[in-house]
Amino acid sequence: MLNNITEKLIQSHLVDGKMIAGEEIALKINQTLCQDATGTLVMLELEAMGIDRVKTDLSVQYVDHNLIQEDFKNADDHLFLQSAAQRFGVWFSRAGNGVSHPLHMEFFGKPGEIMVGSDSHTCAGGALGMLAIGTGGLEVAMAMAGYPFYVKMPKVMGVKLTGKMPDWVSAKDIILEMLRRHNVKGGVGYVIEYYGEGLKHLDLWDRHVIANMGAELGATGTVFPSDKITLKFLQAHGREKDWIALSADKGATYDKHDEIDLSTLEPLIALPSSPGNVVPVREVKGRAVYQSYIGSSANPGYRDFAISAQMVKKKQVNANVSFDINPATRNMLEELAENGLLGELIHSGARIHQTGCNGCIGMGQAPATGRNSLRTVPRNFPGRSGTIEDSVYLCSPEVATASALTGVITDPRELNFPYPKIKKIKKVIMNKDMMQSPLSSYDANKIKLIKGPNVKSIPELKPISTNIKLTVLLKMGDNISTDEILPAGARVLPFRSNIPKISEFSFDIIDATYFKRASELKNKDMQHAVIGGENYGQGSSREHAALAPRYLGLQLVIAKSFARIHWQNLINFGILPLTFVNAKDYDLIQQSSMIVIDNVMESIKHGNKVKATIDGKENITLQHHLSKRQIEVLNAGGLINWVKKHGKTAV
Repeated sequence: MLNNITEKLIQSHLVDGKMIAGEEIALKINQTLCQDATGTLVMLELEAMGIDRVKTDLSVQYVDHNLIQEDFKNADDHLFLQSAAQRFGVWFSRAGNGVSHPLHMEFFGKPGEIMVGSDSHTCAGGALGMLAIGTGGLEVAMAMAGYPFYVKMPKVMGVKLTGKMPDWVSAKDIILEMLRRHNVKGGVGYVIEYYGEGLKHLDLWDRHVIANMGAELGATGTVFPSDKITLKFLQAHGREKDWIALSADKGATYDKHDEIDLSTLEPLIALPSSPGNVVPVREVKGRAVYQSYIGSSANPGYRDFAISAQMVKKKQVNANVSFDINPATRNMLEELAENGLLGELIHSGARIHQTGCNGCIGMGQAPATGRNSLRTVPRNFPGRSGTIEDSVYLCSPEVATASALTGVITDPRELNFPYPKIKKIKKVIMNKDMMQSPLSSYDANKIKLIKGPNVKSIPELKPISTNIKLTVLLKMGDNISTDEILPAGARVLPFRSNIPKISEFSFDIIDATYFKRASELKNKDMQHAVIGGENYGQGSSREHAALAPRYLGLQLVIAKSFARIHWQNLINFGILPLTFVNAKDYDLIQQSSMIVIDNVMESIKHGNKVKATIDGKENITLQHHLSKRQIEVLNAGGLINWVKKHGKTAV
């Protein structure tokens, strides 16, 4: 049988299930990745499950999101994560070392392996020929505990790349072109697999840019072949022993096809406030710019900063522009310094920030109200920047830098100087001093978890009621992101290890009264429901967006469709996700409507249709897409309860 790369990776790791699109399969996991915004819950979940030591080949805990230490909370959580990494046998990347995804590619990623991570941009690992999947932290904890990872068998979209990119066009324009064609839902249910002779013009950091933003397409993952360019990257990082050749069989097929002639691309830009709102830069040139931001997990490579440094060499950025440089890794920062490029950026007026996620996740670098911010980050969802009324554009380093020089959105092809040529680095810097290796099991058993006053145990959750009678507290539209359900940023994420406190911010961007209204019902021992449109829960993998509302009494979410990760997170924390059979029934439910479903778990067990009554008069049919295992998880009140019930027999 002829297989594409995705099918080869899945087949070699398949534990249970059949490789039929839409069917639930179980996969053996080699590696896991956690970052601090989600990792605190992962470590608390390992503790709650009574896990002694991780069972994966390799697990890494990065500190890259919550770096601002304006008080004790983030600093305390860093200590907690460090102690937990030592206790459970996990690599630990200290604060200031850099963003998880490029660091993982530099130090740990291996072609041919499967990784899950508690960050939606884990899919960046696909640049190395891995199948890397972002998911909720609880499922990552399960994988670390030795359980297989359950996911619906994806379809595979094959994207053939031909030609060579012209000057002033880079990898960011390739993924923006994919978003222009397919929008934020186009990859749902798919792994995006790239192939073709155009790949020879893309180095591993270019591929990382494209793989990283597969999350913005809604894709399960992104996969590139492991070829000579992959080998060259691993050799430069002293890891050539990790290389294997991996490519699709000649004649392998795909469920869906697309083709991009790289030579036809032009500079593109995603307008506020969606990664899918993509147009050519020339169509919006001239708009005033307040901020230009280079870096993040989406554009973390040396050339992404080097091209910017070369463009501003012996120049000054516009006096009205904040030119923010967000180095992705400490190694990258050292390389920029050693090659004289950091000095060029500083001389131009750039503001150099510490290595980490920073402004991408709303932790600093927030733009002024009503002013345009051009960013090379992966997302521009409303309010994600830290400014509620933000106006964030997504673009390449070339566009962001050109606009920083002129003070307005600028097509870089119109600059009056030639396209800079980037000199290759003579030697890649591989400083591993800020990576702490796992302790031996003997030493690890002596470690006690360090819990500051803000680190709280995960609340216990009760199973779904037999008969549901719920008030609708919110009715929302399409493409609601997890940033809107549970915001990120400096005012919220420091409470990531304190569910009672972080729940106060639930749906804050959408409706600031939600917490008060949900709390009033909770105090009466009453639960509630919310309604969503298409692609509900897109974006971040943060399970706080499920757990925090669940803590406040959310028991049911009905939507036209769900984003993959959030749908699974709802199930993991005992929230029932249902979809409309008839999309017009969405109009029958209003905020404050009463929804009644009798014998709900029995209905779910005996079919995929559920009958509901709205306000005592309208009868509608809803449906679920749950596997038998997921129904058991819901019946137990969530995945932690399910693990406690089944114990090691489920491994």
